[in-house]
Amino acid sequence: MKYETIRLKLRKLYIKNTYKMRKKKIKNSKFTIISNNCWGGFVYQSYGLEYSSPTVGLFFEANDYIKFVKNLKKYISMDLEFINPKEAKLYGIKNINYPVGRLGDIDIYFMHYKTEKDAKEKWKRRCKRINWDKILYKFSNQNLCTIENIKEFMDLNLKNKICFVNKKELAVSGTIYVRQLMKTEDILASYEPYGKNKYFDLDILGISDDEFISSFSL
Repeated sequence: MKYETIRLKLRKLYIKNTYKMRKKKIKNSKFTIISNNCWGGFVYQSYGLEYSSPTVGLFFEANDYIKFVKNLKKYISMDLEFINPKEAKLYGIKNINYPVGRLGDIDIYFMHYKTEKDAKEKWKRRCKRINWDKILYKFSNQNLCTIENIKEFMDLNLKNKICFVNKKELAVSGTIYVRQLMKTEDILASYEPYGKNKYFDLDILGISDDEFISSFSL
């Protein structure tokens, strides 16, 4: 989609030119974002921070993401294997020309990685950086997401979570409804807000744990 590609390129350019200013507002850089797509990577880039999460440059099918966050430590402890893309759950729905990993019964789509070796090395390295005391879980209506998935995510007993949707019928209590100029089935990644915006202020990711929790317990 050319429209989305242009928006993402403009976002990356904006981040490149503004991250130093944003980084000055963060006091503690050791927080982890467990995201269903590349959003976490955008946040780390927007503050010029090291990736403290394995969920960077990849995405999950909605059901798999819910399973992943419900048993995060169990899945993180598993050895990441790789499968033939034709065996992936989203094969035929997505044009998969990148590595696909598997943790137990969960598929992980490493869309921004060229090789399985690179994907596995970075996954393992970033798993070790997880700050288990300060995690923000982020979900959105992408990759076969249903309203049942959104409700299940919002009902999870997680201290800090955030969910973006682009349809009013999916905007259950606690979600953030984002208006898009282009009408699409899934929310576009380029519309998912980050940093300080009209919906929330991610600068609080660097403050004390108590304030962090109170700000994101939606």
